[in-house]
Amino acid sequence: MSFKVAFIGAGSIGFTRGLLRDLLTVPEFNNIEIAFCDINQHNLDMVTELCQRDIRENGLHIQIQPTTDRKEALKDAKYVLCTIRVGGLEAFATDVDIPLKYGVDQCVGDTLCAGGIMYGQRGIAEMLDICKDIREQSAPDVLLLNYSNPMAMLTWACNKYGGVRTIGLCHGVQHGHHQIAEAFGLKMNEVDIVCAGINHQTWYIKASHEGKDLTGDLLEAFEKHPEYSRTEKVRIDMLRRFGYYSTESNGHLSEYVPWYRKRPEEIQDWIDLGNWINGETGGYLRVCTEGRNWFETDFPNWMKDEPMQFVPEKRGGEHGSYIIESQETGRVYRGHFNTVNNGVISNLPNDAIIEAPGYVDRNGISMPHVGDLPLGPAAVCNVSISVQRLAVEAAVHGDDKLLRQAFMIDPLVGAVCNPKEIWQMVDEMLVAQAKWLPQYGEAIAAAEARLAAGNLIPTKEYEGAARLKVKTIEEMQQDRDAANKNAGESDKGKDREKVQQ
Repeated sequence: MSFKVAFIGAGSIGFTRGLLRDLLTVPEFNNIEIAFCDINQHNLDMVTELCQRDIRENGLHIQIQPTTDRKEALKDAKYVLCTIRVGGLEAFATDVDIPLKYGVDQCVGDTLCAGGIMYGQRGIAEMLDICKDIREQSAPDVLLLNYSNPMAMLTWACNKYGGVRTIGLCHGVQHGHHQIAEAFGLKMNEVDIVCAGINHQTWYIKASHEGKDLTGDLLEAFEKHPEYSRTEKVRIDMLRRFGYYSTESNGHLSEYVPWYRKRPEEIQDWIDLGNWINGETGGYLRVCTEGRNWFETDFPNWMKDEPMQFVPEKRGGEHGSYIIESQETGRVYRGHFNTVNNGVISNLPNDAIIEAPGYVDRNGISMPHVGDLPLGPAAVCNVSISVQRLAVEAAVHGDDKLLRQAFMIDPLVGAVCNPKEIWQMVDEMLVAQAKWLPQYGEAIAAAEARLAAGNLIPTKEYEGAARLKVKTIEEMQQDRDAANKNAGESDKGKDREKVQQ
């Protein structure tokens, strides 16, 4: 069996390596073609060297094709795995730091809120270029598997405007499934779930064990859990008030809704600083910065460590390899996928990108009808969908009026800022990110003129309610295992190993 898989954004070293391991664990895939593409030659060289060593040590004879030429990587590809981060950490820093001047305190800033909206503006422009290259270079039946955030916005743009069949993939459902099982003292394979909504706001609308519905007992189980009662306060409060547990981490969820991060003096009540993902201000930016620095310093030691093993018990839980396996071999796989709604969830808009259970076999991906979400969770999702729709249309058409409206409708931005502050914040972010926003030329020039004219709304130098400093290399070297774990979390997918069943 032979076909080609192209990795776009392959410089996400840990994530690319894990996805490749998962793919090459499939026995039938010992003769497939692999292409790695990244704009950063140095990262591309590192990931190729590391992955080629893994392939060799596992007795396979596949030769990775590394290239900075995207069209070359995409030529004849049947599957494309995308893990890009447009603008890198330079742009990411402005996603976090400029909104802080206006009091918008984000933990992550890659899905919704001010940072997520701007991340989408950069990513959509690039994704549409990628789609153009895919249409021209790749196999006629190509499938784009998108891991890049903001997941819903990018997947929406690719399907509506890119002309490429695109599925968005995330591991949030698996992680929350593990938490639910643990809260009841069970294993994952002992708990059946139905989870539906939108990416990073997907709801476990049913959890059961041996036919018994556990959904109504979730609140008590999480409130009594010694760790989650401390680290998941936002998720537990949303469970308390809406009746259903949400997939995404405490820090992520806290910035998608208007209630938990709008007053600086209250933010500490809802977060935990034991891990960045529990709500730390700019937490993901910090670990990404540390991870990049650590990769640069410690990479020679990675080559000395044991290679990854391409064996079933080491296979990760990311959906991508299982989708490819099912489509190529016919083995049925059930997962949760991000796709155009088209009536799957009947009380969310048909054009939205929803996340819901799906099945894969040789016939492709099938999405069963879920029906209505409970009214409360549906209302939360619908607000976010409105932000996403505005942001997608803004990015595609370079329409800064729609962009500003997306900021105004965003729950947290709207809770913290008035319209004049939002207009000025958008001006600042457009100018700061100009080199990654080719569709906004006229709007950026006008924003520059307004900012240069003076008479600006005063802002403040604000580090956020819970900001931690970036560790130095020397500090990280004191605990290499912790630094490696942190670096793994900073990579695109955080490459979680498959939770034990």
